[in-house]
Amino acid sequence: MKAKRIISILTLIAVLATFTACSKAADSEKKDTTTVTVGVVGEANEMWVPVIEKLAKEGIEIKLVSFTDYVTPNKALSNGETDLNAFQHHAYLNNEIKSNGYEIQAIGDTFISAMNIYSNKVKSIEEIGEKAKIAVPNDATNEGRALKVVEAAGLIELSKESGDAPELTDIVSNPLNLEFVEVDAANVYAVLPDVTAAVINCNYALDNGLNPGEDSIFKDDVSIYAGKSYINLIAARTKDADNEVFKKIVAEYQSEAVEEIYKTTFKGAYLPAWK
Repeated sequence: MKAKRIISILTLIAVLATFTACSKAADSEKKDTTTVTVGVVGEANEMWVPVIEKLAKEGIEIKLVSFTDYVTPNKALSNGETDLNAFQHHAYLNNEIKSNGYEIQAIGDTFISAMNIYSNKVKSIEEIGEKAKIAVPNDATNEGRALKVVEAAGLIELSKESGDAPELTDIVSNPLNLEFVEVDAANVYAVLPDVTAAVINCNYALDNGLNPGEDSIFKDDVSIYAGKSYINLIAARTKDADNEVFKKIVAEYQSEAVEEIYKTTFKGAYLPAWK
């Protein structure tokens, strides 16, 4: 009986020792995992899936924090609620820093949201004729981009001094005497049947069933713009700009896997801007 009791006690000790060792191993594994929170806007963030999956294997856990507006994410990053954010372009970030004194900066470029030219009446840019009506968004930022796209299509020429934010008054050559119809960005698609062509933001194109990669008669391109104003980015606090984990996240984002999601899931609405 004593021998059996001794064996039982020894067995129990072995089990407890194994359990303790497993617990320590689990705790060690948890300690080796680095969690990084990334502020985003909205729910369409499928491009982060391959980044999250790949870096999880390296012990980097990425958690997306979704915001419903464009003001809160930079506040959250600045005060330490998130580690990074990815929702804005350079022009917006620069304005936020100027207005609020944030010590945050871009650590990597992501994409540019395509503003393509669409038409229900012609099948190519070459078919656009004299006095054609072209619908463009009426707010300063989107209208400036739209005019840059129309210029890239070879329809007008803009003043070189206007940079990446031209206005209608910056058109220095309009050989076809095109008439520009200014409409709220959200309503440009609605007037498409009434004009020869329209420059439509990618989100509104997608919302209305257009395929940016297939349905447009002229496609936006990163090379159209001289600077980075309209290129989206990943931002960090300035003091963390050289964080090696953050650099890994940027490198993994700037990959063929993410580019493929731009082409398929988002139908070419996003154009990679890191190349």
